[in-house]
Amino acid sequence: MRHGKKLKKLGVYSGLRTMMLRNLATSLVEKGRIETTITRAKSVRRVAEKLVTAAKEDTLVSRRKLHAYLLTPEAVDAAFKMAKEKYSTRPGGYTRIIKAGYRRGDAAELAILEFVEK
Repeated sequence: MRHGKKLKKLGVYSGLRTMMLRNLATSLVEKGRIETTITRAKSVRRVAEKLVTAAKEDTLVSRRKLHAYLLTPEAVDAAFKMAKEKYSTRPGGYTRIIKAGYRRGDAAELAILEFVEK
């Protein structure tokens, strides 16, 4: 039974899954929009929401938390700037997933993951 197991394994071992989610979250914060599969988008969405919530209050603890997870310092600065400008009064729901058809090679269902605008 899968009681209490909310994490999708995404077909890879745990270290690779963690790094993949970090890469996708960094790309999302830097670019504001990424295209990936539906399952990966749903997994990254959980991470991205928590990162934006942490970035809403600019403290040393939240800065260290984002530096520990995101891969580039530019992404950390972009996250704090975006959280302060766009989401300071928003209580949650910072991202949206839009279905984008099927990938040509393996027919995987694609999605566009992006931050919502104010």
